[in-house]
Amino acid sequence: MNVPRTIVQLFFDAVEHYSTKRAALRYRVNGAWRDVTHQELARRVRQSAFGLIELGIKPGDRVAILSGNRPEWAIVDYACILARAVDVPIYPTLPPRHVRHMLRDSGAKIAFVSDPEQFQKIREIRHELPDLQHVIGFSGATDDGDVLPFLRFIQIGAAAEPKYPTLVADGLAAQPDDVVTLIYTSGTTGDPKGVMLTHKNFCTNVVAALEVLPIGPDDTCLSLLPLCHSFERMGGHYTMFHGGCTINYAETMDTVARDMKETRPTIVLGVPRLYEKFYARVLDRAVSGGGLKRRIFFWSWKSGERWADTVLAGKPVPALLGISKRIAQSLVFNKMKAATGGRIRFFVSGSAPLSAEIARFFYAAGLPVLEGYGLTETSPVVTLNSLQAPRIGTVGPPIPGVEVRLAEDGEILVRGPNVMAGYFNQPEATREAIDGEGWFHTGDVGEFDEKGYLRITDRKKDLIKTSGGKFVAPQPIENLVKGSKFVLNAVVLGDKRKFPIILVVPNWDAIRSWADERRLTVSNLSSALGQPDVVAKIEREVMGRLRDLAHYEMPKKVLLVENDFTIEGGELTPTLKVKRKVVEERYKDLIDGAYEDSEGEGEKGKGKRET
Repeated sequence: MNVPRTIVQLFFDAVEHYSTKRAALRYRVNGAWRDVTHQELARRVRQSAFGLIELGIKPGDRVAILSGNRPEWAIVDYACILARAVDVPIYPTLPPRHVRHMLRDSGAKIAFVSDPEQFQKIREIRHELPDLQHVIGFSGATDDGDVLPFLRFIQIGAAAEPKYPTLVADGLAAQPDDVVTLIYTSGTTGDPKGVMLTHKNFCTNVVAALEVLPIGPDDTCLSLLPLCHSFERMGGHYTMFHGGCTINYAETMDTVARDMKETRPTIVLGVPRLYEKFYARVLDRAVSGGGLKRRIFFWSWKSGERWADTVLAGKPVPALLGISKRIAQSLVFNKMKAATGGRIRFFVSGSAPLSAEIARFFYAAGLPVLEGYGLTETSPVVTLNSLQAPRIGTVGPPIPGVEVRLAEDGEILVRGPNVMAGYFNQPEATREAIDGEGWFHTGDVGEFDEKGYLRITDRKKDLIKTSGGKFVAPQPIENLVKGSKFVLNAVVLGDKRKFPIILVVPNWDAIRSWADERRLTVSNLSSALGQPDVVAKIEREVMGRLRDLAHYEMPKKVLLVENDFTIEGGELTPTLKVKRKVVEERYKDLIDGAYEDSEGEGEKGKGKRET
């Protein structure tokens, strides 16, 4: 497959190659799915590019997009690139203070917003944005001087078309090293930095990914991760479009289950939280379904996992095991597949480690989840498991054209055409991240297995060093615990302390079902956590899953907190990564009390809860 020189070439090549397809994009409105053809998309992109130029945007100027996934997001992105502007995607879940930082830091001249709620954020901070000249609203906007409706913007562009006859030629004349976007990092350890990504970064990453996972015009995907996320931007946007896959935009995150059934995708990109919730829901329904149903489910699960382990090991499947797998598929797994629309070829998981237990469960069900690894700074894909030879518990080997090696301390270093041009207006931070030989220092720690597949062990900055000098990697421990249906979330803490502890957010739905079976009176999670039997059950679930840990890794305290971590609460980044420092500060009294109680108590006092 030829590598397009630029995203502009990638776009127009796809429009030409797939012009006979029914739809390039699909979206749901008023209860029905509507198609956007390649020709219609190209027309809107050109009109939007004309509109940008007419409003004064010049090559290199920054244009922000503050919106959830929708066709207008794709239109504006391609229009910015055609006009040789640099777009700045911003998560619509961010509060105004974070939006202000990104708009000020980038010097954005235009901001596209999805709706009045997003415009209100701009209204609050506009007096602090001297560079911002125009705000354009995708929906719910009136042409009142503050917000320009998108339809009016399109009309301005269409009227201006005769003035710019060389638009497409100028766009195609862009150079591979030209910056096309600033994607701000999630800011787990400080202010977000603007990652400058180029045409070459994205185009080489798209083509390399398609060499590992072939995607074609017979495929359809459901776009549910934010397009602001580099994983969705490259994978669910450019890669799907280049491969000819029809892109369906989920209406909201709350409607994903319905949208999946209606669009019947063959490919879905997600983060571990998506698969964790699906897994927990399946387990909860099986356990609450009565004795016979429960026995059938767990027999099917065990048969499926034996089959999966045999296939993944590259061994022939014994006849009896093959029969058991077919029965399990018919009794249990086909219902899971039907819930996804019935046509899934594979899922892809990124952004954070996925529990091997959950990955094996999905593979056994005929719904393979292929893990990859990357960062915003690497456009983002670095490694990726293939459909033909996946290795559960790893993130795959390096994709074609990308080099990966490990530093002496285990840090993962990456070099290749996918490595960013640098951090916007931060040359010192860029030099710290990319050394003189071109190696990008990821900050992640990993190891290669005997087949050359990479396994991520943790973030360097997340590693816990106990006061006894032992290093503890929290993410693998958290993933083990989150495999329990009784656990919604978990965070391991304990840096510079005598031992690690674990904060656990219980899963109310699972606890309620369990309590009902035992005729315990519980009305909400708070009342449930007041029941010693419930607390003991959660503790057994947590500690039972950690029984194989080394002594120094084992959390000595289980602290229960009622409220899950959220973006709005500040404990999660927009990419759903936990901000450990924020969590530790928020529950400081609870944590300090647990360590104080441990003096003279040994390991007593487990199961403490937030008060």
